[in-house]
Amino acid sequence: MKKLGCGVLFVCLGMLILITYLMDNLPDNKNEQMSLTGQSEVEKSIFYEERPVLNRKPSTPSLKEDGLHNLIGEPVTALEEVFGEPSRIDKSAYDYDWWVYPNSESYIQIGVENDQVVTVYFIGEENELTFPFYIGQLYEDINNEFTFTEQISFNLQANSFQFNLTEEELLTRPLLKIDDVFIQLYFDTFTKSLSGIRYLDGKTLVKHRPYSVVYRGELIEAKKLTAEEWSEVEKGAALQILDITNEIRKRHQLNELQWDEETSIVAFHHSEDMKLNEYFSHTSPAYGELKDRLKKQGIFYQLAGENIAAKYVDAIAVVEGWLNSEGHRVNLLHEDFTHLGVGVYELYYTQNFITPW
Repeated sequence: MKKLGCGVLFVCLGMLILITYLMDNLPDNKNEQMSLTGQSEVEKSIFYEERPVLNRKPSTPSLKEDGLHNLIGEPVTALEEVFGEPSRIDKSAYDYDWWVYPNSESYIQIGVENDQVVTVYFIGEENELTFPFYIGQLYEDINNEFTFTEQISFNLQANSFQFNLTEEELLTRPLLKIDDVFIQLYFDTFTKSLSGIRYLDGKTLVKHRPYSVVYRGELIEAKKLTAEEWSEVEKGAALQILDITNEIRKRHQLNELQWDEETSIVAFHHSEDMKLNEYFSHTSPAYGELKDRLKKQGIFYQLAGENIAAKYVDAIAVVEGWLNSEGHRVNLLHEDFTHLGVGVYELYYTQNFITPW
């Protein structure tokens, strides 16, 4: 199951008050498949069944204007001409590298595989880059123009695929296919407005498998990573979580969180502990609660909070997921937090927010 969890610790007048942790269990769409036999429940076994893809393609407008979607399929030289050198390059778990471009008005991650652009993620204010979409645009307005559907079908490399979206996924991250470009629209369900945009080619979408999928032929998968490669992915994902969190805080006129290395060590060990010891909780059987783990690392604080998640595709998906859960949102948008430590171990994620003494 895809999982989220959050908690906040307040320290005031020498007394510790522990706010009860909230945990949300969401469907793990990467590992579970919706039955196509008329049953409404999600199958519990892990499988991908070969069945004919339904030929139901919605009629949608074309993307005729210039924008980030035009980068999909372009050589890396075209990317460099438009954006120049990235501030850093992070490895992903899906065969491509993230070229990261933060600036004052936007934050852009561009996925490059074999010197070709395969995916782009945007969050920011430069609306001309994402026309006809823009951050803050109302869900209702986009749905009226493009009509979100529960099924997206397509053929790729002599294979057929059909992604099936749940009702919740239609509200939080619907999928569009326009001019051979796939577009994931991440919505803030509290404001009912667009929070982030991800463009992908078909091959990358299949590797991510962010929704339940039925296919005929061969299922395209990312190559297995070594321990050293996972370490690279984890470091990049932690920085991306910091960056995206700060972009969301900027949207709400909040202070930017500063990276805290000691706190990030606490966060990493908790993600690692959850994965290796097969549990999902703010309370570690071996190392205790957040206050215990911070104390062991020698971290003194006025205020501390924690968000955890597991089995999300990547840093983008997990932050957008936290944003749509009330308890996690409180931590993301808490005006009194000043620093953040992030720890990622494979697909386990921990955010530790603090305000130091």
